[in-house]
Amino acid sequence: MKINYHNKKFKILRSSNNSETSEEVIFEYRQQGNILLSEYNGGLIQKGQLIGLVNEEGNIEMRYHQINLKGEFMTGICYSKPEVQSNGKIRLHETWKWTSGDKSNGESILEEI
Repeated sequence: MKINYHNKKFKILRSSNNSETSEEVIFEYRQQGNILLSEYNGGLIQKGQLIGLVNEEGNIEMRYHQINLKGEFMTGICYSKPEVQSNGKIRLHETWKWTSGDKSNGESILEEI
């Protein structure tokens, strides 16, 4: 089954302590072909955007940038692997790395809402 993320919304289920995302952040995905876009905000994030490429298996390679509540510009790279749940909803298992700030790594799990 080929996954299409268009008009799907995701929220954080779990994330590393060095993440700026939280349960308040909702990611609403738009997909055209294999290009994925999202704008997001909430919690510690004033405004964020991501752009990614979706492969045949539904894996996403993305880049993100955001302005946090401190007024800092933060950037990163993320790889997401989908897991389709028994209820048909998608769970994304993510590994990511800040390309700004401390350049640390982390992991997150997002769930479709």
